[in-house]
Amino acid sequence: MKESNSVIRGSLPKAIVAFALPLAATGILQQLFNAADVAVVGRFTGDAGKECMAAVGANTPIIGLIVNSFVAISMGSNVVIANAVGRKSEKDANRAAHTSIAFALIAGFALLVLAQLLAEPVFRAQNLNDEVYPMALLYFRIYVSGLPVILLYNFEAAIFRATGDTRTPLIALIASGSINVVLNILLVVGLKRTVDGVAVATVISNAVSCVILGCLLLKGSAHIKLDIKQLKIDKTMLKKILAVGIPAGLQSTVFSAANIIIQSAINSLGTLIMAASSAAFNLEVFAYQVLNSFAQAATTFVGQNFGAGNIKRCKQSLLISMLEGCIALGAAIALILAFGRGILSLFNDSPEVIEVGYQRLIIIFSAYFFSMTYEIVSGYLRGFGISVIPAIITMVCVCGVRISWIYLVFPADPTFNRIMLVYPISLAATAVAMVIAALILRPAAKHAHTASSPQ
Repeated sequence: MKESNSVIRGSLPKAIVAFALPLAATGILQQLFNAADVAVVGRFTGDAGKECMAAVGANTPIIGLIVNSFVAISMGSNVVIANAVGRKSEKDANRAAHTSIAFALIAGFALLVLAQLLAEPVFRAQNLNDEVYPMALLYFRIYVSGLPVILLYNFEAAIFRATGDTRTPLIALIASGSINVVLNILLVVGLKRTVDGVAVATVISNAVSCVILGCLLLKGSAHIKLDIKQLKIDKTMLKKILAVGIPAGLQSTVFSAANIIIQSAINSLGTLIMAASSAAFNLEVFAYQVLNSFAQAATTFVGQNFGAGNIKRCKQSLLISMLEGCIALGAAIALILAFGRGILSLFNDSPEVIEVGYQRLIIIFSAYFFSMTYEIVSGYLRGFGISVIPAIITMVCVCGVRISWIYLVFPADPTFNRIMLVYPISLAATAVAMVIAALILRPAAKHAHTASSPQ
């Protein structure tokens, strides 16, 4: 397979950058389009701007819980397909790809129904005021109607990533994201819609990106050719995918659940704090996309090289991903902080919103190199098929610390800064625990003389 050549042979530093940068650009563009939603409703809905921003912001952790959990499960597809590619088993790669697409379709429609049923009780529990609640609920109901195509796109993208191709999903996102921006302006500025307008635009754009990747896979553009007639669940492949994906999905779910609790505490501080936090979040995740792209690079490179039996290259992939990731992350953080206040003003020009948002950026970024460490080491372990241990560490160190902080520490000093301090504390604890786990497990040493598919 052409895309896999640079993954299992040749210069690793060059190959990892070539893989990670388009992936980072994909995540950044995706976030830019999401940020456009917040900016449009914040700037073009008149006096309701802060309430609209708060409504979209209140959705962020809940939608993140739903979508990111299944994006994490798609990591199982990435690992299994990458391993098959490394072993040069096109048959297994195609079986895993067809199983992934079938699973995404089934899960997407099931999740749509469940999300609609749970919408009202979930938002009632969020301490939203009377102005924000109905808009937050409306945005959510429209957004989750697009869950089938959102999940399908992410599993399709995982197939491309597993073969070493991160450029094609980027191109699909550029096309769909451009449509999203145009529709935002048309629906909100032109037709005077509010959160419903940006939600509809998001659903349509997600459908476009899903169709683009689907058509390319049907043509065999990822060297894994989909055949609609062959779409079915292969039990053996599904078991392998879920063995990696379920722990990763559970990790993401609990992580997002902890963030919902944090968001609930932020909501209790009023609309201004909610709006500022929402705006800052849309900036900080630009840097997160950079570090996450190198974590996914570690997973794919380790997965393919493990399948090919090249264990030395697995260890090199970890070290190079960490080094290059730190350099890229440092550059991203410096740029965001340099222009942060000006960018925050695009969301809302209130001086109070800008300052509180900038405060959040500084605190969060102080912990991002810890986040980089634990994400890349976790990705390295998953490349070997080790997914349960990283999930347990994240649940205990990130989620346990954050939930305890909100219920035990925050009430004594209910301020925004007190909430934000939980991020560096929890991420530092997770990074240390993840490194210790990797040193104890030593997967490269255990597989030094043998290679097998993920168990």
